[in-house]
Amino acid sequence: MKGSRNQLRTEARRFGNVSLIALMLLSLCILSLIRARFTPYNNGKTEKAIEDDAEVKPNFKRLVVEEQPKETEPAEVEKEEEDIEEKSHTDSALASEVDLSKPTCFETSRRADMCEARGEVVVQGDAQKIFVRPMAQEWKIKPYCRKHDAFALSHVREWTLLPLDHVTPPPACTRNHSVPALLFSNGGFTGNLFHDYTDVLIPLFISSYKYHGEVQFLVSSLKSWWINKYILMFQQLSNYDIIDIDNEKDVHCFPQITAGLTFHKELGVDPSKTPGGYSIVDFKKMLRNSFGLERETAAPTGDQWDIRRKPRLLIISRKNSRAFLNERMMVDMAMSLGFDVRVGEPDINTDVAKFARLVNSADVMIGVHGAGLTNMVFLPAGAVLIQVVPFGGLEWLARGTFKEPSAEMQVHYLEYMIQLDETTLSEQYPKDHPVLKDPYSIHKQGWDALKTVYLDKQNVRPHLGRLKNTLLEALKLLPHGRSN
Repeated sequence: MKGSRNQLRTEARRFGNVSLIALMLLSLCILSLIRARFTPYNNGKTEKAIEDDAEVKPNFKRLVVEEQPKETEPAEVEKEEEDIEEKSHTDSALASEVDLSKPTCFETSRRADMCEARGEVVVQGDAQKIFVRPMAQEWKIKPYCRKHDAFALSHVREWTLLPLDHVTPPPACTRNHSVPALLFSNGGFTGNLFHDYTDVLIPLFISSYKYHGEVQFLVSSLKSWWINKYILMFQQLSNYDIIDIDNEKDVHCFPQITAGLTFHKELGVDPSKTPGGYSIVDFKKMLRNSFGLERETAAPTGDQWDIRRKPRLLIISRKNSRAFLNERMMVDMAMSLGFDVRVGEPDINTDVAKFARLVNSADVMIGVHGAGLTNMVFLPAGAVLIQVVPFGGLEWLARGTFKEPSAEMQVHYLEYMIQLDETTLSEQYPKDHPVLKDPYSIHKQGWDALKTVYLDKQNVRPHLGRLKNTLLEALKLLPHGRSN
């Protein structure tokens, strides 16, 4: 009984092991079937199809490169960065050449402002605008040398200088120039001979002589008749045709520009303030070249004045005010002293070249205070200027306008002061009137009152005896002069 039970247990254990092995085999088969159906590698494709997928991958990468436009942006950004860097270097170079810590516009004297700019200069004439790179700030200027005279400046156009970087888009250049530009106005008081020279022509010489002709003149508020009157002088100072800049439709571009002229003093040049030390003597030389004037000095051809070459006296005549009422007698008296006498009456229509030759031929020039005496710029060195000063305490006016400039022009200066019995004012006012008794009370009323009374209403009749002494003194001052 015991042997039968052990045999049954052995068989049961063997059956269990077999069943376990069979179960394990069945599990392996099931796993194989699941793997074959759900594997991620072929996704239900054949091996050939998988190989085809591998061949497509390179083409896919190539198409991605071609179809992505952003791939080109880094190159464009790099180019923009190069442009910005190049512009930065250019601006830095310009800024190093132009000291931006200094103002672009400044006062050259109590009479005038000037703006100087270099780098990129764009001139839009019909808008009265000048664009500059580099420039720190906006400036405005009226380019005429009488900055505190509101009436004069009311006839002068204002110009604006603007940083070019702040303009979008900047004006496009239609005319490019390789020489500097010089902008000035011939508005103001031009047409009056004194103002022609002291406000414009001499400041223009000061500002442009250093360029030796290589400068382009831009004229604002241009008066064509005035330009034509002095064209021979402009041609000495610039090798280029003048541009009527207010009426220009072209946009002009320059390497540098000066707006406004440098003023030193009335009818004068301060050599200490000019490059190379040029002076009013150089200005007079320029005038001689302009108008073909022959005489540099007032000297006779021989050792003495004689009948063949008498010293010449030029009387500057006036008709409307401050006229010589005894002009004919003055001529006769001067001729009796041995003068060759000429009478000239310059006005706004006078041919400048013709009158310049007349003045240059003179050894002594006499006239009542007024614009006509400005012709002293044509006198040869060593000549004599006699200014007849009207009655009315006008010594200060005579001194500043013609006396002080004469020495630097190498011209001797004499003065003839009109006395109360030589002026027509004594016929117009009672003896105790302030006009006659206290001229300075009239001065205190302002320039208009002074001008109306003592310049506009007055004519003169010099005493021939007193005037004779003045002319004899002039003869002594001439080179190789004679005393009687």
